[in-house]
Order: sequence, then C-alpha cells, then structure tokens
Amino acid sequence: MNANDASTAERAKKLRARRVNSRVSIAVEWQNGAETLRAEGFTMDISPKGCLAIIPQNLTVGQELRLVNLLNGVSCPAVMIWRGHEVGKGWELGLELVNPPMDFWDLDF
Repeated sequence: MNANDASTAERAKKLRARRVNSRVSIAVEWQNGAETLRAEGFTMDISPKGCLAIIPQNLTVGQELRLVNLLNGVSCPAVMIWRGHEVGKGWELGLELVNPPMDFWDLDF
C-alpha cells in the first residue's frame, strides 16, 4: 500500500464513524474548465463528515466537488474519497465534507 492509498483508506475510515441511514436528495457540482457540471442523486447514509451516495456520474477518487443538500439548500466543498460499484441508477460514492457547516444535514449526531 502506498502513501496515497493509506491516506484514502484513513479518510474512508473516518466517514464510517457515527453514520445514520438516511436518504437525502443531493447534488454534486464540479468544474470542467470554465464550465460547472452537476449531477443529482441521493445518500444511503450520512455522517457529520460526509456520506455514502448514489450519483449517476462516474467521478474520480480525489476529485474536488461541491455537495448540495437539496432538502435545505446548504452546500459545502467535498472530496470524493471512495468509489464502489455501479448500481442501478449510478455509482456508489464516498464523499468527505470539507469544513461542513453545523446545519449541513439538519441533524444532531
């Protein structure tokens, strides 16, 4: 395992703590040159530091994104730290929030 793999594994481990099964409608946004692209999906579970989501876009581990909670309109920078399998309507993605606001999920953990 190289240093990058260890870092990714450690970040994924942090997301597993204090998870709540919750389906929240979300969007992810990213830059492609000067263009902002967007895909909408939903979470499978959430935590104070991120989520496991199903998004109909095959993104890259390490990709910087903006995660938007479509239920309350709050957005936050995020990093894709894990990609699982392609499932029905999209890909399983592990997303880590970067300095999330306390009200991002509107839940107390």
